[in-house]
Amino acid sequence: MAMDELYAKPGHLLRRAQQISTALFTEECAVHDLTSVQYAALVAIDENPGVDATRLSGLIAFDRSTLGGVIERLEAKDLIYRRPSDGDKRIKLLYLSPAGREMLTTVTAAVERVQERILEPLRPADRKTFIHLLTQLVNLHNDTLPSSLRLVVDREAAAGDAGEPPAAADGNTKRGKAAAGRKVKRR
Repeated sequence: MAMDELYAKPGHLLRRAQQISTALFTEECAVHDLTSVQYAALVAIDENPGVDATRLSGLIAFDRSTLGGVIERLEAKDLIYRRPSDGDKRIKLLYLSPAGREMLTTVTAAVERVQERILEPLRPADRKTFIHLLTQLVNLHNDTLPSSLRLVVDREAAAGDAGEPPAAADGNTKRGKAAAGRKVKRR
């Protein structure tokens, strides 16, 4: 295979795009000592107070076994705290601390700059097309990995301890294929 062929392969291009995204995030957010996965976790915990680690892994499509280290680092930075579930003391529920809430407010501008910088070289119409196609590709491949994204999480269990109304009262979990119009497999 010629190098030109390698450079045109979708897998190679996606790997390079990930490297670019990571480099830009690191550049913009280094002062905040925050990774993109830590940021995603903070956003998900903020939007789903009282979420457990298993549900969090589904919300941000991150491997559950690796997520433990992310949670530990966020807790060590005093950005989140854990509280045992009222129903099962073995389950730890995650909440943003005041410092975590402040971090989200502080880092938002930097994260937005990352998104702008990623798309900046493209023409405006191409940006929309790129996002549309990338979303479609990710949704259609959502179940390829064990850490698939769950677009809507059954928040009833988390709400039981957090005192919030459940967002999905029917308890159904929809994942990426549902967003792409394909049948959803229940797990």
